[in-house]
Amino acid sequence: MNVTRSLQLGMVFCAGLFLAACQSTANKPVDLGIGTPADNAAQSQTDVAAVEPGRITDVELRAYCPRVSLRAGTNYYRTYEGGAEEDPQAVIYQASLGETSRNCTYGNGMLNMTVAVAGRVVPGPKSREGQITMPIRVAVVQGDTVLYSQLHQHPVTVATTGATQFIFTDPAISIPQPNQTNIQVFIGYDEGPYDTP
Repeated sequence: MNVTRSLQLGMVFCAGLFLAACQSTANKPVDLGIGTPADNAAQSQTDVAAVEPGRITDVELRAYCPRVSLRAGTNYYRTYEGGAEEDPQAVIYQASLGETSRNCTYGNGMLNMTVAVAGRVVPGPKSREGQITMPIRVAVVQGDTVLYSQLHQHPVTVATTGATQFIFTDPAISIPQPNQTNIQVFIGYDEGPYDTP
């Protein structure tokens, strides 16, 4: 009787450990390879502390790294066979963008940024194996002024079965060193028409 009771308690304890392990990893951020999760969490606190767009000291400025956002409506992208828009049976693939990350350095009067975003491609009924190209735009704005805008044709090799994960990185952002904390960085799919490079 004691042995049976001990086994039952042991199974309950193991089940509790298993559930705790699942919960502890569920909310871990995606590591995009340009900064540690701790760096990104610390930078988020800096962003919150720097919401007032007033002038800032040099020390505060060097701790400022503009936040990266997905502009509404640009985090999904679909392609269709034969231009059959909105026909679910004609979808070649659909892609989405998710977690973002960034890294900033200062030098020679410039703010240099590397930004990254994790993405996912899901094959549709008309999918084919091989390389696809997705138009991803990175834009940096300050108020109504566009400081940087670049359209990238990002290649991803996909299969016809299962989703394909990818990471897009733009390491080439360089803008004049700001004196206010009002810079915004956007990443998203851009299907055109294309008014900027």
